[in-house]
Amino acid sequence: MKLTQEQAALADELNGRQKLFVFGLMSGKTQRQAYYDAGGTAKTDQTADACASEILSNPKVKAFYDSLMDKVAEEAQVDATYILKRLVEIDQMDVLDIMDDQIKILPLRDWPKIWRQYISNIENLELTDAEGVFKKIKWPDKVKNLELLGKHVSVGAFKDKIEHSSDPNNPINMSLKVVFENDGEASTE
Repeated sequence: MKLTQEQAALADELNGRQKLFVFGLMSGKTQRQAYYDAGGTAKTDQTADACASEILSNPKVKAFYDSLMDKVAEEAQVDATYILKRLVEIDQMDVLDIMDDQIKILPLRDWPKIWRQYISNIENLELTDAEGVFKKIKWPDKVKNLELLGKHVSVGAFKDKIEHSSDPNNPINMSLKVVFENDGEASTE
């Protein structure tokens, strides 16, 4: 990965182990594995997890990591608009796009690109005359897709709207009930 001048300046503020830790994360390793690979010497995984979390909470390490993640997202050109566009494409898929006039499924090579991209599983059944037929095709889950569309930041279809106003002479009082799972006791504060 080639660093920008800004990223190189951020990297220069880190020690060697911190840099290795961040590059480990960028390569897809878990925080624990990145910690060990960067030379971490914790005796237990729990301690390693705590140490890795502490390293990543260092403002300089976090700034370097975030700058690399921003670059990856920019290079991949994946943002909220892209995701929304892809969800809309899935929603608009029509099964007739992959069928002929006799309502038979077209050969895969004749399918529109959108269909080829979103099919997650196809099982073929081979016949004795060397022709294959589709036995099962796993389509995108339209209900899940609509749910994701509705949750998208710019759509906000499922966003709860709460309106409140406050009178300075009559402030809003709130209490919170906390239940601790380990002993089942509850406290309010």
